[in-house]
Amino acid sequence: MSLRVSNTLSGEKEPFEADGEVLVYLCGLTTSDPSHLGHARTWVTTDVMCRWLRYQGHEVRYVQNFTDVNEKIVARAGEDGASEAEVAENYISEFIEDMRALNLERATVYPRVSEHIPEIISLVETLIEGGHAYESNGSVYFDTTTFEAYGQLSNQQVGEMEAQGPDDELAEKRNPQDFALWKAGGVGAEEIAEHRHEEALPAEEAAETAQVWDSPWGEGRPGWHIECSAMAMTHLDSTIDIHVAGRDIVFPHNENETAQSEAATGQRFARYWLHTGLLETKGTKMSSSLRNFFTVSDALEELGPNVLRTFFCSAQYNTPQTYSEAALNEAEQRWETLERGHERAVEALDSVDAYATVKDGVLREEVAAAEREFAEGMNDDFNTREAISALSGLVGALNEHVESDRAYDYAGLREGVETLEALAGVLGLSFDGAEGDVTLAEDLVELVLDVRESEREAGNYERADGLRDELEALGVDVEDEDGGATYRLP
Repeated sequence: MSLRVSNTLSGEKEPFEADGEVLVYLCGLTTSDPSHLGHARTWVTTDVMCRWLRYQGHEVRYVQNFTDVNEKIVARAGEDGASEAEVAENYISEFIEDMRALNLERATVYPRVSEHIPEIISLVETLIEGGHAYESNGSVYFDTTTFEAYGQLSNQQVGEMEAQGPDDELAEKRNPQDFALWKAGGVGAEEIAEHRHEEALPAEEAAETAQVWDSPWGEGRPGWHIECSAMAMTHLDSTIDIHVAGRDIVFPHNENETAQSEAATGQRFARYWLHTGLLETKGTKMSSSLRNFFTVSDALEELGPNVLRTFFCSAQYNTPQTYSEAALNEAEQRWETLERGHERAVEALDSVDAYATVKDGVLREEVAAAEREFAEGMNDDFNTREAISALSGLVGALNEHVESDRAYDYAGLREGVETLEALAGVLGLSFDGAEGDVTLAEDLVELVLDVRESEREAGNYERADGLRDELEALGVDVEDEDGGATYRLP
């Protein structure tokens, strides 16, 4: 059975086809709050998708962005950093740590909005030249009436859609459904006030820390939707294979991504749109804005990555999932069963009771059957519930062999253990006793060097030198070369 995926664009489960390298894009986080388990569900889902594609022999190029330009970030100034840029850097550092601790494989690249302003401006210019966008009072809007397929992803008719953007934009727009590609000026105090925490700067002061850039239409900031289009096409291609996002941003974000990207290139933007269901607690989606979330770091400290990943994999990715004590307890028990079964099988495999001449046909058949069942589940729209069930069946077969025989089938046990480890690895589960890959050295050093370079460009040489000194105090040798800074870990 070949891979089939549920494509939001068609509303159907379709055969997955890709020519060469598979290009995957995930709408990443807005860097204004700690990451919570709702975010982690989408991270783990995409990680498992990429792992399965690689397991099947595909080359995968995976891009996950950081949205580091947003009024919510500005609203944290004075609380989690002195400015919008500093707040974003602090949260990016935390996110990377959470990702590594969750045993997520690294993305090919983690682009940030702030480093792609030239590409964003170029894309907006292309849309204006093509008649799909217009300037109004220093802002630029996408004209939804120029794109016939607008509404195709969210299955809506333009005339039935609600107006997009704040009320003060309506007078500037040709149509209520048009959306901003570029916003004139900075961030107003009124935009910050609704997101501000008590510990943060007053809204007026925080607004002064917002980043702005020069553009052909005057000083301003990019719109939310154009950012992902620019980053995806910069690091992947005009057409990507898989676009993953949370179900809650099908409209307007993903709809607008599709429209502006396809209007600019004349090509399909994403072949397969895969949307994750929301993680719910007490019947309401887990959300930073609702303050009803559980942070990734707290959950990892309590449960560890294997239990959390088992929990996420116990539900189909595109359906809602309920976060509850009972569900977590079930995941913990399921993981402990897998872990104990693996441990017992390894002990038997490495014991004097494992023989080269003993052959258990039933065990070998059940190992092969579990591998088939796992593949059938994963090829059925990445059905991790079925995959977990197949792992449980494999552990059951290994336990049966260990418990019923004094003389063990060495070859059969070895095949069973290696199959269990490989398939569990597809789900990001690890039997090595480590709590995920928490080696942050390379990511964090590169992050510090990025900040250092930003400080140097801003003329803050004392701060930049201080960052280098701090790295060298930790044993990291930094060398400044024509192509940028290089480093060597201790």
